[in-house]
Amino acid sequence: MGRISTSAVAAHQIALQVATLLYMVPFGIALAATVRVGQAARRRDWIGTRRAGFVAIGVAAAFMAAMTLIIGASRNAIPQMFLGADAPQSTETIELAATLLVLGASFFVSDGLQAAAGGALRGLNDTRMPLAISALGYWIIGFTCCVWLGFTMGLCAVGVWMGLSVGTAIYAALLVWRFHRLTARHYLPAVPAAT
Repeated sequence: MGRISTSAVAAHQIALQVATLLYMVPFGIALAATVRVGQAARRRDWIGTRRAGFVAIGVAAAFMAAMTLIIGASRNAIPQMFLGADAPQSTETIELAATLLVLGASFFVSDGLQAAAGGALRGLNDTRMPLAISALGYWIIGFTCCVWLGFTMGLCAVGVWMGLSVGTAIYAALLVWRFHRLTARHYLPAVPAAT
């Protein structure tokens, strides 16, 4: 963002601060998921393990979806709380921050999903594969998309946030898939052999 403009840096910081504030609730849900999934897995209660993980993922997604609607509705007022409405030089930053907050809609929900799914996987003591998925989602795909959309395609700050959203969505989807895969093999009943 620093290579784009001062307004882009300021707008990015505003949108990122909002995302960080919203992330605290899914982060708490993730911590609870780690404990609940871990306890159920320790008891060898695979149905309870799966249920605890997917309830956490669902609650985090529902909360972030509701917050996304609120943020979208108040996207013009939020930047003014950071900058103040009186500063005439902040008009460009306010408009860009409002745009980034709208673009953040997919990012916010994906961020909640990845937090809860990551917590559920920690409850299963699965940490190496989420690390590899993180490198793939954020560095290989997300960073590449940020550079390509933001600089090569000339979308500037909007392109960087689009790339961030793509990377987070892929990371979240792969974590949810990983949790499903690890718990499904214990959860799903065996198919009886044909006679």
